[in-house]
Amino acid sequence: MLGRNLIPVVGVYGFGWSAGLTVFNYWFDGFTALAAITAALVPRAIRETAKKSDGLPKKITQGILTWIFLVGIIGLPYWIVLVPLHTLLLGDDLRHRLMETPGLWFVFGSIAVSHFWKAFHCGYDVMPDDQLKQRVRGDVYLLMLRGIAMFMMIGFAIFIVPLMALLLTYVEIWPGRVIGAVFGDPSKLSKYDPEKDK
Repeated sequence: MLGRNLIPVVGVYGFGWSAGLTVFNYWFDGFTALAAITAALVPRAIRETAKKSDGLPKKITQGILTWIFLVGIIGLPYWIVLVPLHTLLLGDDLRHRLMETPGLWFVFGSIAVSHFWKAFHCGYDVMPDDQLKQRVRGDVYLLMLRGIAMFMMIGFAIFIVPLMALLLTYVEIWPGRVIGAVFGDPSKLSKYDPEKDK
């Protein structure tokens, strides 16, 4: 995790990455992790809610539409951060860098593959319901906080990159402390039930 969080630091100080490319790295890393967790949860959700009469094509279609909907909703911090950072994330500089440097495709492809591999191999599909709620809420809350932390990049300065790497490494090493500071007792995430609280 330290190595992954140091990618933009090495990119900026070693390879002269632009502000746009650096910010895109943070955005892409967090967003693909969120998309991967959601993708790993969809098969279980479809299996538990689909009717026996539903055929495989219908289940696949439902799974894809469910995944798109969930990524759209849960990924809201990542969509919102595009507004203030659009000049960096959607600028010509980033497009040119990505088109002219095949090595970057390998870097970002490796990030995406590692997130999907981790999500599909951490056991979401076989966890008991309470453990699943606890694990997924913790993972998703941290990724949403990561998206919110990207607002630090609005006034991009080169010294922010190592600070961001340290912050994100801290979040991954001590997730319980971060969740506890923002959401309350991290051991009780599975207890929250909106239906019961009404």
